[in-house]
Amino acid sequence: MDVDKLAVHEELERVRAGFARHIAAMTPADLDRVSNGTRWTNRQLLFHMLFGYIIVRRLIWMVKLLSHLPNFATTPFATLLNAATKPFNWLNYIGPVGAARIISPARMQRWLDRLTVWLERDMNRQTATGLGRGMYYPTRWDPYFKRYMTLADLYRYPTQHFDHHDRQLSGPQSPHNGST
Repeated sequence: MDVDKLAVHEELERVRAGFARHIAAMTPADLDRVSNGTRWTNRQLLFHMLFGYIIVRRLIWMVKLLSHLPNFATTPFATLLNAATKPFNWLNYIGPVGAARIISPARMQRWLDRLTVWLERDMNRQTATGLGRGMYYPTRWDPYFKRYMTLADLYRYPTQHFDHHDRQLSGPQSPHNGST
């Protein structure tokens, strides 16, 4: 499976720069403002955007391990996770609420920087065969999860998730208010 590694590098650099711009531009009042279309504040939503990169690091290791099994072997796992969508959604909501109270925006930025650099290095080490390895996923957990995802898909997933939520940030720093 081919992945345009240069495009992924460019996406991750854009994300790092955009996240840093948000952190630099947001006042405490901006951070506490409710985001557009979610129950989170901007601060909580920023953590959730970071969380996409945190979780993908774990997902990559799962794919590297479980993709050695026959393809059908991960279907029951995905089915079980789909059945647990309701508790997942609650944890997915409450996690950023709590985390945003204890993790500063500056720390979020440093964490995102480290994760995206790790993703780039890990992707660069993959062969075409490795990038094509995959497993089944719980499609009810996230609109960007496909039924079957490869490592190549996973390197792109967190930026799709980031871009989706980036549009939901509210206030003058929002890219949809013309300032970023």
